Amino acid sequence: MSGGDLIYSVPGVSCEHCRTSIENEVGAVAGVESVEVDLERGVVTVRGRNVNDDAVRAAIDEAGYEVAAIAR
Repeated sequence: MSGGDLIYSVPGVSCEHCRTSIENEVGAVAGVESVEVDLERGVVTVRGRNVNDDAVRAAIDEAGYEVAAIAR
């Protein structure tokens, strides 16, 4: 991704611990400028430049969750 948003559907995120875990892991990925976790919708929005999709997916997995789908 050169610039813009990547939006992931991540079922199972339901609490502040979930939000913090994902924000910390994904926030450490190169190029990520911000991470927003919508607990009600189970959606993670990643903003940045030159963000690697595989790296974001791996970070979400490392936080203990699985990406169900991606939308741009």
